[in-house]
Amino acid sequence: MKLATIRLGDHRTAAVRVDGDHLVEVGLPDVGAVLAAPDGLAAAAAADGPRHALAGADLAPVVPRPSKVVCVGLNYQNHIKEMGRDLPEHPTLFSKFTDTLIGAADDILRPAETAQFDWEAELAVVVGRRVRRADEEQAVAAIAGFTVLNDITCRDWQFRTREWLQGKNWDSTTPIGPFLVTADETGPRPALDIRCEVDGRVMQADNTGDLLFDPVHLVRYVSTMVRLNPGDVIATGTPGGVGHAREPQVFLKGGELVVTEIEGLGRLENRVVPEGA
Repeated sequence: MKLATIRLGDHRTAAVRVDGDHLVEVGLPDVGAVLAAPDGLAAAAAADGPRHALAGADLAPVVPRPSKVVCVGLNYQNHIKEMGRDLPEHPTLFSKFTDTLIGAADDILRPAETAQFDWEAELAVVVGRRVRRADEEQAVAAIAGFTVLNDITCRDWQFRTREWLQGKNWDSTTPIGPFLVTADETGPRPALDIRCEVDGRVMQADNTGDLLFDPVHLVRYVSTMVRLNPGDVIATGTPGGVGHAREPQVFLKGGELVVTEIEGLGRLENRVVPEGA
């Protein structure tokens, strides 16, 4: 099953199920609310509400208000090597605020304060149930499904200090969606082709099966320290090909179309525009 959150106008949203070329409202305001509801996924699969055309739908962030977004750095071997680092023994974690999240076709707002605006295509895990200190079986059961995310980064701010948060949390810079694809379609450790294009040029191409720390491991690891709630997101890291590591370096100046795609999960198409334009 594929679920999405659409904007209806007047600041209203609706959770919808993808049914061919149409979207069917499932009676809740967003996908996060579906995951938080008792038997929410089963109810969404059976719901038959108002219908909308998929083409042209105004897609909000698939989970608009997760209680937390946990991001993983340095999780593909080729990206670790291009950044000049050794393979880590444990996941490198940082957090992202919900104000960064945008929909699958929304503009990415480029802040004036950065000269090094970069892309990072990522597989994102969406949590489907409350879990803490998960074992293997509990971690698998806690994964509702997967979506696509691009962790757009201000590199010059990221590397001002040893902590990365300040490079990762700029307003309206992180597209996520278009759909939540449930884990029964992908398995808990999907091996899917992932790519990022900038103005038609392929910048990143890899497979999520190459993750050093896979989704189940990450749910176990993160839930050891903090409770994961329905709708929470774990961004699993990016493969090689980021602009910062290129020779010469390449960054987003404004006007570019950034396309982020994962096989079977969907496609993000976001234009980079100056913030305040």
